[in-house]
Amino acid sequence: MLRIHFTDADLARTKVASGPDPLWEVCASLHRLQTRRGRWAYADWYRTSRDRLRATHLARTVREVLLPLVPRAAYFPDFLTPPESSAGLESGLEAILATPPSRVLDEVGILGRTSGAPAWAPRLAERGWRTDLVKAMRAYHDVVIAPHGDRVQARVEAARSERSRLVLNHGAEGVLRNLGPCLRWRPPVLHTVYPEDRDLHLRGRGLRLVPSYFSWGNPVAFAESSLDPVLFYSLTHEPRGDELPGDLGSGAPLGALLGRTRASVLRATATGATTGELARSAGVSPSTASQHATALRDNGLIVTNRHASSVLHTLTPLGAALLRGGLRRSG
Repeated sequence: MLRIHFTDADLARTKVASGPDPLWEVCASLHRLQTRRGRWAYADWYRTSRDRLRATHLARTVREVLLPLVPRAAYFPDFLTPPESSAGLESGLEAILATPPSRVLDEVGILGRTSGAPAWAPRLAERGWRTDLVKAMRAYHDVVIAPHGDRVQARVEAARSERSRLVLNHGAEGVLRNLGPCLRWRPPVLHTVYPEDRDLHLRGRGLRLVPSYFSWGNPVAFAESSLDPVLFYSLTHEPRGDELPGDLGSGAPLGALLGRTRASVLRATATGATTGELARSAGVSPSTASQHATALRDNGLIVTNRHASSVLHTLTPLGAALLRGGLRRSG
């Protein structure tokens, strides 16, 4: 169990990341390659990624370099997911290159003691070896993460919309409510399932919450308590279709493409909406609004997050692009 202790100052400084952390998604996706847990949620990604890795001759690099450094275990080196990665992939990779050799050796040593490190791992203290590692991580990201970037971004934006609503309804503590089945907020402590028993005292630093598309199961925090506190937590997943009907790219007005009611439902999701709010906006019954939302979701235009009996519908990047096009045309 991990217990994260908050003060009032920590609550005021807690925030949700505006987008996915690319290096964290790299590491979390490497975990997905090592287990069948949750495979149904990533079935399409898993199949296409294996094909792409073979086609680009990266499969051996992943097997011999990346997987040994990021085992699906209680620990992998923190320097592989630096805070700078929140600013983008290149910023994160530059931070890996700039990691002090002493820190690299310390964290590789922890990896060796906890789950086993490859014999060559201490050589990562040398900049040349880290340069090769960075090249491998960039290539892996470009081949198997970047092609799914829109979907990942959409899910993170949906999570942010949900957190925003909870803050409006419940105050600052709302951001810590209903984060997932592994997390429980019992003021002033956030409890989470964890591989080890540990207490993390924020001491006024706040917490950065990073929703992760490729994470599955318990959240993850940095092992080194002196680093700025970050908690990577899993997004929920639902099977859904992603095929876009060809007529949605025709440039016709939204009403002609979707029908007036469905177009109204799509517009209502622009800032996030519950099914009841969709119904009121479109002037239809909740059951009818739910049917329209299902059609929009099945065609990749919105995503739906469920918590207990409530749902929140938000736009995907594809839905947002379609909506922007329709607004420009109607203006």
